[in-house]
Amino acid sequence: MDAERWMRPRSVAVVGASPKPGSVGQVVLDAIRRGGFTGTICPVNPKYPHIDGLKSYATALDLPEVPDLAIVVTPPEVVPQVIGQLAQRGTAAAVVITAGLSAAEKADMLACRGAMRIIGPNTIGLISPYVALNASFALGPASPGRLGLISQSGAIVASIMDWATAEGIGFSEILSLGDMADLDAGEAIGLLARDPATSAILLYLESITHPRRFIAEARAAAALKPVIIVKPGRHQAAAKAAATHTGALAGADPVIDAALARAGVIRVNDLSDLFTAAEITARYAPLERGRVAIITNGGGAGVLAVDDLLDLNQSLAILSPETLHALDAILPPTWSKSNPVDIIGDAPPERYGAALEVVARDPGVDAILVMNCPTALANPEAAAKAVAGRVTAGLIGGKPVLATFLGKTAAEPARAILRDAGLATLDTPKQAAEAVALLCRWHALRRLAVRRPAVAPAPGDRAAALMVLKAVAAEGRRVLTEPEARAVLLAYGISGPRLVVAKNPADVEIAAAGLLFGTRRLVVKLLSRSITHKSDVGGVVLNIETAVEARAAAEAIAARVAAADLDGFTIEDMIHRPGAESLIIGLSTDPQFGPVLVFGAGGTAVEVMRDTATGLVPLDGLLAGDMIDRTRIGLLLKGYRDVKPADRQAIIGAMLGLSQLAVDCPAIIAADINPLLADALGVVALDARIEIDLALIDTRGPNPGLVFVT
Repeated sequence: MDAERWMRPRSVAVVGASPKPGSVGQVVLDAIRRGGFTGTICPVNPKYPHIDGLKSYATALDLPEVPDLAIVVTPPEVVPQVIGQLAQRGTAAAVVITAGLSAAEKADMLACRGAMRIIGPNTIGLISPYVALNASFALGPASPGRLGLISQSGAIVASIMDWATAEGIGFSEILSLGDMADLDAGEAIGLLARDPATSAILLYLESITHPRRFIAEARAAAALKPVIIVKPGRHQAAAKAAATHTGALAGADPVIDAALARAGVIRVNDLSDLFTAAEITARYAPLERGRVAIITNGGGAGVLAVDDLLDLNQSLAILSPETLHALDAILPPTWSKSNPVDIIGDAPPERYGAALEVVARDPGVDAILVMNCPTALANPEAAAKAVAGRVTAGLIGGKPVLATFLGKTAAEPARAILRDAGLATLDTPKQAAEAVALLCRWHALRRLAVRRPAVAPAPGDRAAALMVLKAVAAEGRRVLTEPEARAVLLAYGISGPRLVVAKNPADVEIAAAGLLFGTRRLVVKLLSRSITHKSDVGGVVLNIETAVEARAAAEAIAARVAAADLDGFTIEDMIHRPGAESLIIGLSTDPQFGPVLVFGAGGTAVEVMRDTATGLVPLDGLLAGDMIDRTRIGLLLKGYRDVKPADRQAIIGAMLGLSQLAVDCPAIIAADINPLLADALGVVALDARIEIDLALIDTRGPNPGLVFVT
């Protein structure tokens, strides 16, 4: 793609240009001219020989030179013809601002484009500040800068430009993608990743098309420069009832989160966070650890910062005895003697500078937050100059220095001094804590993004699993019974308690008598091809100690369900592990990203608790471990009081087994292991369910498409 030619064009044609005030054709042409573009500008409109003092041409075929870029603002029905003419002339790209194209018109447009690229339709336009090109109907031009902006929404582009102008923020390129009939977000990311003028890529996307390409391009870009996204839709309506708990838990947004994380993309919640993240990542490198030292002339402000740091799971640096001794030598006797380092409200600039130098030498400090509260005894500007004079590009001793100078009018000149020295200035302690958390999250994302999950088969017996799946499909069933599901999982190393199937209560009694020779208690469960969630219908009876009780339990279950739903019973060992945690691991299939794995707290209330993490398949050990660490129950699995840590490797092994099952057997579209009991002794699957797509049983081998995330 000759992207440089149209991203930094020397000639632009405006097809549909107009002298009519207020028309899109007039507004766009006027914006190009007022923006200062020095290249050739050619209006195209057969109705007018001249427009705004420029010679106008009847069609693109009549242009005296081939335009690098064309802006199309014609009626929808004319767009395909215009695109064909531009392609015939050899134009590199066309920005189709026109909205309202029908599906047929879009298809015709794409069929006519040849090698030419199309941005849009239904876009606000394209803005390339380094050639002073504002080919859009946004409010005004953008200043040149280092940020590349990609947005699916033209209105958001206009809002961001307005805000950025007020904040003095510049851009390398602004791409409003619109309907993405041709150029999509993934390709746009790739263009800006290769653009030396772009130091960070900002995105606003409401949907992700061509997900494999998007992940590949975003991942490659994130290895070179920060990629930061606002993706709305975090709180979509809850998933409809599904055959598995995982189907309800793995909604669209958790999958998007998992995909973005796998690619190393930083996701933020709103537009202000977008620019804050861009500033922080531009000024500082990622932080492997976030042990923060706070220097402040106000104890209360320091305490607020500590609370905010801990709320975000960051840590307060523990100052070494050598650092405390050195601070004692330079600070008043009433200083705080700990971190936060309260240098007292009357702190002169020399005290700020000396404290900063001492704290920066402490090997247990990763980042420093300098705070200032305005008082009548100290000048914020003088303090800022003392801090700025000891840092280089926002760093001291290679460690990032952030600043929160509280107040408005008095603090702004001080903030300007700090910004000029390369420091990030945050308005509140909370924003400073969020900045540190962002740097640590950025490091974690980059670490995950460079992972290459193994795609060689993990230990598993695919033939054994397929034999079960084909037998189920032969009966026209989509959902496996628990014994069938357990057999499939066992083929991938995920085992459960001993299990016997019985047809009627009398057989249950016989089976129970045999099992009780090896255990003290049993569980009797409903066996049904039509009922998925057995607990919901009273299909599980626990703590059975005799064969007679087992028969009675089976009879009670039979009485609670219709005869048509009863295929028999299962009798299992009842696992008694005090202190063990109930987990869920499961598979779901996302329509865009394919199979995903869910890990979290299990039990019957999983959809209420929603303590889960979602990851793309395939996984490796590091990725699986990261999923565990993203859950609250992951903390319990580390052990507490007299409860020993759970066998982490056994949990990860079960997750990897399920991941490999998804790779080997694409016909499995959903699965639950709930609960998966985990403690120091290992893991055991107490219940399982699997759903298949009958159409995929005989037509597909291991899924080669899953390598797109590796």
